[in-house]
Amino acid sequence: MAKVFRILSLLIGIALWQSAAAQIAVTDDTGQLVKLSAPAQRIVSLAPHVTELLFATGAGSKIVGVMEGSDYPPEARRIPRVGGPSAIDLEMLVALQPDLVVGWASGNPPAQIAKLRALGLTVFLSEPRTLEDIPQSLLRLGQLTGKRAPAQAAAQRFRDRLAKLPAAREGTPPVRTFYQIWQSPLMTLSDKHIISDVLRRCGAENVFGAEAALTPAVSMEAALATNPELLVASRTTRPDEPDWIAPWLSWRYVSAVARRNFCDVTADWMSRAGPRLIDGAEELCACVAAARQKRPAAAPPAPRR
Repeated sequence: MAKVFRILSLLIGIALWQSAAAQIAVTDDTGQLVKLSAPAQRIVSLAPHVTELLFATGAGSKIVGVMEGSDYPPEARRIPRVGGPSAIDLEMLVALQPDLVVGWASGNPPAQIAKLRALGLTVFLSEPRTLEDIPQSLLRLGQLTGKRAPAQAAAQRFRDRLAKLPAAREGTPPVRTFYQIWQSPLMTLSDKHIISDVLRRCGAENVFGAEAALTPAVSMEAALATNPELLVASRTTRPDEPDWIAPWLSWRYVSAVARRNFCDVTADWMSRAGPRLIDGAEELCACVAAARQKRPAAAPPAPRR
């Protein structure tokens, strides 16, 4: 009997050890520890960039719900919607019985994220703030979904392209840039935003980088006072897209206007902190390089007397 008891105890100990060893634990972008007893099989994505990250890891087939706007890759368009940017359909989300919800820290209403956690749902919050954060996000989502190998491959592809991104030129002043994310009211972004990291890498300076808010509203007078060398805005495919350049054209004393330094970047690439942001970064770096080339030649030194 004692021998049987020892064997049973040993088996129970092994089972407990295996259970503990199998547990998945990763830290999300807000510092919250997220634990799963097994790789997630039913996932809800609460942001378009999250949907792209999950598909890039090979976990697209496990997504059972997404937010409006999740349109890439094309397969994402067939997944049921669980709400829009301002509100999550909690009833529908819960009915999908997800074992993992991946949210957007600055994009989803905090009160609704709190409700999801209060209901016992496991929530991972995504908020990449630098380009290096994107491969890290891929790796962590790969752990949570049991897709480590494809996640590692996707992360390496991103890093390889990141390494080829044109670097800022040493000894060259950064190109002072105003990045417009909304026209009325006029809105931009601060250095807390991942796009500012792209600007820095391209050799540009965000003229409103010191603002406290992530996406501050600013007056046209304040924007003009910064005298940017480059004006950037996102380009969409909407037929009713307003002409964002026209309001600037009358301000000819602004360097960007005088030199015709206007840059359209692809909205879906630049506004989503997912794998395609590297495409947007390449696009933006080309604009910065072109603006740098249009700088007036430095005046020659005065002759010595």
